Amino acid sequence: MGKLTANEVKAALAKPGTYQDGDGLLLKVDKRGGASWRLRIQHEGQRRDIGLGSAKLVSLANARAKAAEARKAIREDKRDLVAEKRQAKAKAVTFREAALALHKARERQWASSKHGGQWLATLETYAFPTLGRKPVGTITAGNIIAAIAEVWTAKPETGRRVRQRICAVLDYAHARGWRDTEAPARSLAAGKGLPRQPHGKNHAAMPYEDLPSFLTRLRASGGVWGRLALEFTILTAARSQEVRLSTWDEFDTENALWTVPAAHMKMKREHIVPLSPQALAVLKSAMAVRRDGTDLVFPGTNGPMSDMTLLAVLRRMKEPFTAHGFRSSFRTWVAEKTDFPGEVAEAALAHQNPNEVERAYQRGAMLEKRRKLMEAWGAYCDGGGGKVIPTKQ
Repeated sequence: MGKLTANEVKAALAKPGTYQDGDGLLLKVDKRGGASWRLRIQHEGQRRDIGLGSAKLVSLANARAKAAEARKAIREDKRDLVAEKRQAKAKAVTFREAALALHKARERQWASSKHGGQWLATLETYAFPTLGRKPVGTITAGNIIAAIAEVWTAKPETGRRVRQRICAVLDYAHARGWRDTEAPARSLAAGKGLPRQPHGKNHAAMPYEDLPSFLTRLRASGGVWGRLALEFTILTAARSQEVRLSTWDEFDTENALWTVPAAHMKMKREHIVPLSPQALAVLKSAMAVRRDGTDLVFPGTNGPMSDMTLLAVLRRMKEPFTAHGFRSSFRTWVAEKTDFPGEVAEAALAHQNPNEVERAYQRGAMLEKRRKLMEAWGAYCDGGGGKVIPTKQ
């Protein structure tokens, strides 16, 4: 039999304090006027307080009934009600809430506030209308396809960015425990269910199927530094700035590694790139024509090469793509033609994993996986036997 009466409960609502009914059932009244029922119980050697509702809405009799049910669930059924409540709350996190949380978590990592704003704006425009209210734990590859199918063909470059950002949000949700899946979101085969993106002058990324023949033509084209820099950019899936600013002291050709300094990276973090035999061959060709008076691997006329130099090579070859677009070509190739995990491809592109624990692990263990990936990419681009053509000045 409980210690409290209905009248005592009514009177207690005006007096802050803790009132015990017995067997762990408590009435807590705070100084701001809030009042709630709590069940205090021992579970696996730890004291747990379980909320049973507002005392202004739940009567004494109902609170006792709820307490009895909770005791049975814990003591007899061996359930962890606190963990269940936490999991239920996590499952209610929507895609929009997860996206906003990730955006805030990255607020000090954006290259600029404009970049951070653009990242969120693409999701607001293309993802939130269909995915925004969905719990992140329920989103499937089919949901992703439905969300981006229209922009995927109408604006291919934007479509690829939206897909990558959706997967980043889902991976962040997975790391936070909001998405109870066996694998990160990038393992979803969303790309395989999407229509082929149209080719055309307005699309910045070359279809990966065209790369082997393109590299054959590139190697036979005129010019030296622009041609070599563009080929090296493709083979390393690097940003053009990283290539254009690269110096010879960044390379360990004996171990086939390129250490890109933080100052040259978009996210201002040092990045190590495993070099395929094809990429090493490009460096060998560049060394053969190394220019005196500069440590730049791919020098421009006066100092570092301009980004327009790489674009000029593409335009001279009558290609409507951009140097940066080859990163998208690489990422699509990994997703559609290989069994390499998405997180390995993202690490190769120097995209940061939002999970700090996984990020620490990847710094050591991911390098050899990325080496195999870059060797496979080099072999694919090479078409099975193409060689870099050394060019003398």
